[in-house]
Amino acid sequence: MIYQHLTQKQQVRILPQQIQLLNLFHLNTLELEHRIQQELEENPLLEEAPADDNSLREESEVIQDFADWDEFGYDDIPDYRTEYANYFTGEAIPDRPIAQVADFREHLKEQCRLLLMEEKDFQQVCYLIDSLNENGMLDQELSSLAEDMSFKYGEWIEAPQLERLLKVIQTLDPAGVGARDIRECLLLQLERKNTHRPDVAAAFKLVHDHFNDLKNRQLDKIMESIGLEEDELRIVLELIAALPLQPIMAATEESGNRNYIVPDFVIAVEGDTIDVSLSRQRSSSLHISHSWMENVKNQCAKDDKAAGQYLKSKLQAAEWFISAIQQRESTMLRVMRTIVKWQYEYFKEGDPLMMKPMILKNIAREVGVDISTVSRITSNKYAATPFGNILLKDLFSEGLANEQGEVVSNRIIQHALEEAIAAEDKKSPFTDHQLVVILAKNGYKIARRTVAKYRELLRIPTAQMRAVWG
Repeated sequence: MIYQHLTQKQQVRILPQQIQLLNLFHLNTLELEHRIQQELEENPLLEEAPADDNSLREESEVIQDFADWDEFGYDDIPDYRTEYANYFTGEAIPDRPIAQVADFREHLKEQCRLLLMEEKDFQQVCYLIDSLNENGMLDQELSSLAEDMSFKYGEWIEAPQLERLLKVIQTLDPAGVGARDIRECLLLQLERKNTHRPDVAAAFKLVHDHFNDLKNRQLDKIMESIGLEEDELRIVLELIAALPLQPIMAATEESGNRNYIVPDFVIAVEGDTIDVSLSRQRSSSLHISHSWMENVKNQCAKDDKAAGQYLKSKLQAAEWFISAIQQRESTMLRVMRTIVKWQYEYFKEGDPLMMKPMILKNIAREVGVDISTVSRITSNKYAATPFGNILLKDLFSEGLANEQGEVVSNRIIQHALEEAIAAEDKKSPFTDHQLVVILAKNGYKIARRTVAKYRELLRIPTAQMRAVWG
């Protein structure tokens, strides 16, 4: 038997355009620029307004009207300015001086000159330095290098002699330079640290004797061989993980591969007023092409339905994209202004201790949007303030009530924990239970596990480890 049932129910469905809008909320400034460029390439009806250069054009025309031979022949412009302009086009002139970056090998040679070594040794050391790869490590065997140097300088050079000179290079800065593999690079860096510290000594022994076990993640075997507990092994592994695997990685980043932060918001403080603006507003520069609009009308008037439908879809997509960018910018400003209003004292003074407890739900309720919208807008975005760039996610923190019933941010409690540990006796540091009592005297009643969690967030070791280091 076939039956028919009539039911009534409510469903909430998210439109594809709404999903795309949420994705736009999640993008930061650089990602949004890439998304706009992609849309401009795909949609012919969408155009970007060029920069307003009418004033510059008028100024150049005025200069051309009054330019004659007397001005060019008897002017006071230095020759180097006109000669410099011959090497660059008007569009390619750099806006800042071109800095000459010295190679790390030159820095190593300068350090060797200060060692006052013999000329023959200095010549061979320079050859070894020039043989290092871009990461400051030696890939070639010393025996092969000895043969090459023998042919170049016309005298026999032994590999042990180069071994002695390589040890000299390995004492230079940065630590780890001249290493032949990752293991030796880590050992050279650990030798520069305080080897009397138990964690450094354990890390040196682990890398020196159990490097293969470390690569194979045989942690139980390492704990049994070295005699470490699980917490102690975790501290040792964190120390090793903080060491760079290649000595010249930091120098390479400084030479031009540095990652710059592009803020999404600009916060200006003038007296008691805090102004919030976007670093770059993109909706005002996007518009629909008028020439393509005429094509849409012409195609709709003709019988070519396929072309007309295609242009209509592109027109709708362009209109939606401009509207979505406008909605994104207005929502971002509303959310950021609400955050500034909530953290007014912090943005005015720049003191992290004046930060109030704030969660996503507080901002979402006041702005009138969903919590997920606030999360997307504040995710991976920065704000430029008078006291530096800040990550918006760092402004959100949980709160705990003190003895007076006031809700304070957990960052204030973490700061009080840091001060208590800084004032302790280094030979007899406070345990987590003692820190609970000290914080309770200051008005912060928290559990021992909460103290341990905050201590780990602040990268402060246990009392036993602090006693050994002290």
